[in-house]
Amino acid sequence: MDSGADPDEQTRAGTGHRRRRVARRVALDILFQADVTGAAPAEVMRGWGEAGRDVPEYAREIVDGVADGMESIDAELGAHSEDWAVSRMATVDRTILRVAVYELRSGIPAPVAINEAVEAANELSTEASGRFVNGVLGRIAREDDRAIPAEDGA
Repeated sequence: MDSGADPDEQTRAGTGHRRRRVARRVALDILFQADVTGAAPAEVMRGWGEAGRDVPEYAREIVDGVADGMESIDAELGAHSEDWAVSRMATVDRTILRVAVYELRSGIPAPVAINEAVEAANELSTEASGRFVNGVLGRIAREDDRAIPAEDGA
């Protein structure tokens, strides 16, 4: 899975939303490669650097965060993916979901994290993947909302 995030595009990306999107796609590529090859994500990221490929700071943050939280991220995905074992998901879908859960946990607003994940699934995976990713992340986000106490106006 190569998202097509080339170094020239990364240089032109500038700041803000577009730069984060490019970094997110680099993180997806690294995590996908790690999953497919069975290598540690940090090892794949190091290899990218040694090969002269740019890995933006936000991509590094995502890769490290997903790697550090992989067990709990996968447990959360498994609990919300209705009859789908995480190990049986398409690798690209699993990778997109892991990144989105990491971002949700990191404070990225749910609509932003979900939208970015659905767009990535629609671009990088099958026709049905966007709906699948949206459904899983929607269930996670709704559960998180229930865990937040309602404001009582005080």
